Amino acid sequence: MNATAEQLRDDFVKVACLAGVALSASDIAVEVLKAPHQPPTALASRKMAAYVFLWRDRCLKVGKAGPKSQARYVSQHYNPASSRSNLARSILEHRDELDLGHLGEATVGDWIKGNTTRANFIMDRAAGVPVLGLLESFLQCRLQPMFEGFESQR
Repeated sequence: MNATAEQLRDDFVKVACLAGVALSASDIAVEVLKAPHQPPTALASRKMAAYVFLWRDRCLKVGKAGPKSQARYVSQHYNPASSRSNLARSILEHRDELDLGHLGEATVGDWIKGNTTRANFIMDRAAGVPVLGLLESFLQCRLQPMFEGFESQR
């Protein structure tokens, strides 16, 4: 990732403005959890977030969590069996091309915590779900994550 998380936030504020949404940099908290990291324990009440997982020089995943998506924000990406689409499952499905053949279902979550940096972009729920979707799309366009959506959507 060439831009810092703060630069991404500042650029998104400009994008939101073009979409007719009045945001300032202070409306989006940036939390960078450098590798090794511990996942967040909760998404604060009345908050929503977009997040990115970075490994080496590439973005692996961009996601979002609304106010009712605690599990998505806190734990699902670390457990391949937790949902149909999550970072852990994607890594396991592509472990050979990533040269991570040693990983399995029991170890991939710890590998993610130990080797990826996670950046969270947190804003008030009052900004609205469309703004959260715009932030996620902006981050996807800018960072070109390796794993995005289902294989059939790529």
